[in-house]
Amino acid sequence: MSKPIVAIVGRPNVGKSTLFNKLIGKRLSIVDDSPGITRDRIYSECEWKNQKFMLIDTAGIEPKTKDNILSQMKKQAQIAIENADVIIFLVDLKSGVTATDIDVAKMIIKTKTPVILCVNKCDNIGDLPPEFYEFYNLGLGDPLPVSSIHGHGTGDLLDEVFKYLDFNQDNNIDENIIKVAVIGKPNAGKSSLVNNMCGQERAIVSDIAGTTRDSTDTIIQNKFGKFLIIDTAGIRKKSKIEENIEHYSVLRSWLAVERADVCITLIDAQEGFSEQDSKISGFAHEKGKASIVAINKWDLIEKTDKTMNEFQKKLENDFSFMSYAPFLFISAKTGQRVQKLFELINQVDEQHSKRIPTGRLNEILSYATNRVQPPTDKGKRLKIYYITQASSRPPTFVCFVNDYQLFHFSYQRYIENQIRENFNLIGTPIKLIIRERTKK
Repeated sequence: MSKPIVAIVGRPNVGKSTLFNKLIGKRLSIVDDSPGITRDRIYSECEWKNQKFMLIDTAGIEPKTKDNILSQMKKQAQIAIENADVIIFLVDLKSGVTATDIDVAKMIIKTKTPVILCVNKCDNIGDLPPEFYEFYNLGLGDPLPVSSIHGHGTGDLLDEVFKYLDFNQDNNIDENIIKVAVIGKPNAGKSSLVNNMCGQERAIVSDIAGTTRDSTDTIIQNKFGKFLIIDTAGIRKKSKIEENIEHYSVLRSWLAVERADVCITLIDAQEGFSEQDSKISGFAHEKGKASIVAINKWDLIEKTDKTMNEFQKKLENDFSFMSYAPFLFISAKTGQRVQKLFELINQVDEQHSKRIPTGRLNEILSYATNRVQPPTDKGKRLKIYYITQASSRPPTFVCFVNDYQLFHFSYQRYIENQIRENFNLIGTPIKLIIRERTKK
């Protein structure tokens, strides 16, 4: 299920990053007195009342700026605004209402998203100062006083946020449907691929509201099954944002990964692998999603009988952090191997949700430890008493051992590889949890 999204917005230097860090409980955003320190969106999970939502810290907005960097920061913040379920509009008590505050207020009112006006730097406990009431002039209802440094008022702020959040956004989606996100850099061919996928023997096509306000999800059904294609590129409607810079794609891809069962990372064969591809696919890996790497525009590459193998070897090195992901060379334009893509989606989704009996797991564990003896340290040898599967999506296993410190990373990787090879876990990460069994 996707998590609701809350965005903190406002002009530069009103304390957005400080409030963000206070709400998530850790120092993640850079905090500095210089305007414009946060140039990209920072996002993190936030928990309140045993419920989790995603919090976005945006760069400061200067609506009328002609500066190129500030203009780009405004576009990034606007993407966050248009994807948010709730907007926290942060202003500065000490500065009062500024012309920029008024311009930002006009911009966010147009989104029709719930807005909570939050007055920062109300550091003193007791009666509010007269200048606080000046913020009623913004026309956004009752302002909430907070102190992002001391944490005063943050509980009331989160209570107000919760009035607008829906934690059951995906309950109307068929449980048997496979949710597929096509992620990647702009111009990699995501729109062409999704359009091609939706045109393959479709029996059911319907648009349902997604979590992003400028895109739609598409349900398709064909001979391979039923799929929900999560649009990260705006195949039905062109985005109102000019996404001509690569890192604008990160937020949309991140939101799609949150909701997906299977993620297809699309690589442009003409450009090859880039750091941005690593960042985007890394979201899927960190979230434990089933993954496929599709190399698009393969029809445009001049080839010999060795080209595909050479290209794949390079990609295996580039994607070493997710070596489980299968590669598929396709052409979204001509439809080459798109049918094969559906087969691969079904395969990795099946492995992602696989359950393995405890007995079979421990047979493999016994074989693996006999083949390669567990490590020792100062005469003490690691003992793995038994292993069991705790959950799926991704397959998560719990190992009970005599000493956690002896279970070195390299041996953990060896055990993971043995499980993967013996149970054919293709396209899915494996999570290994180590539990130390006490003498009691």
